[in-house]
Amino acid sequence: MLYARGRDVTENDQEAVKWVRKAAEQGQFYAQCSLGVMYATGKGVVKDPAEAVKWYRQAAEQGYASAQFNLGLMNYKGEGVSKDPAEAAKWFRKAAEQGNVFAESYLGVIYAAGEGVAKDRVEAVKWYRMAAEQGDADAQCNLGVSYSLGQGVPKDAKEAEKWLRKAAEQGHATALYNLGDMYCSGAGMPKNLAEAVKWYRKAADQGDTDAQFNLGQMYATGQGVRKDEIEALAWRNLSAISGDADAVRSRESLARRVGKQKTYAAQRRSMELLKQIEVNKAAHAEALAALSDTAAPPPSETPIASP
Repeated sequence: MLYARGRDVTENDQEAVKWVRKAAEQGQFYAQCSLGVMYATGKGVVKDPAEAVKWYRQAAEQGYASAQFNLGLMNYKGEGVSKDPAEAAKWFRKAAEQGNVFAESYLGVIYAAGEGVAKDRVEAVKWYRMAAEQGDADAQCNLGVSYSLGQGVPKDAKEAEKWLRKAAEQGHATALYNLGDMYCSGAGMPKNLAEAVKWYRKAADQGDTDAQFNLGQMYATGQGVRKDEIEALAWRNLSAISGDADAVRSRESLARRVGKQKTYAAQRRSMELLKQIEVNKAAHAEALAALSDTAAPPPSETPIASP
């Protein structure tokens, strides 16, 4: 691991694999899991999801929670093994029962969706809460959405805002967007368009296309912010990159209205914004990767409907 992390020695992924393999072949579960991560990510070896599954399984069967989560994730995504939500749920539960925060969060997602288990919103909230209380931003966001929509818990705007804000303060794009929506619509709380713009902007800066669309609308109409047609079109340009038909139509309509000169200025502004968004996303991904030796965090639930 010193070689893998470049601590006290020059970083050398191949040398790291060599020593981790020696430990893994002697049954050391942490080494087995680490070797699985190396094969899953292609670090120091040729990427091989099936080989990753093999090593995760050996560590998981010894009760190592991180390996159990990783094995569940491979089954959930169908990487290195046939996609099997029920098998994923089995391993997620084993890891979650040991307090693995990622597994708790994923269990919430699969109970909410009914993937590999009977759909159960109450059970989903139970696992979201456990992960959220450990500080997991995805779970905090999903718990906030659950309170906002009254799914698995009584509808409670105050609790929704509390959990969405916790996730938003960690830079979670979906939570940022949802918090903006709550302030924009006044869903169970005082309507505050300036506050809505603030949170939409934070989500838009993370690349959230729904937030970019809404932010463009706020600038176009002067709601919560000074009216600025160039800024409005710049954000609409970015939201349309996803190919969403409504976003494309809205951008084209606005471009016709503001004319060629402002359209060209908006294109230049869009490029500036896009460069900064890529920097933001890379920094956020790096921060997530630093949290664990596991793979990607769980998805967030469907955002609150935008106004």
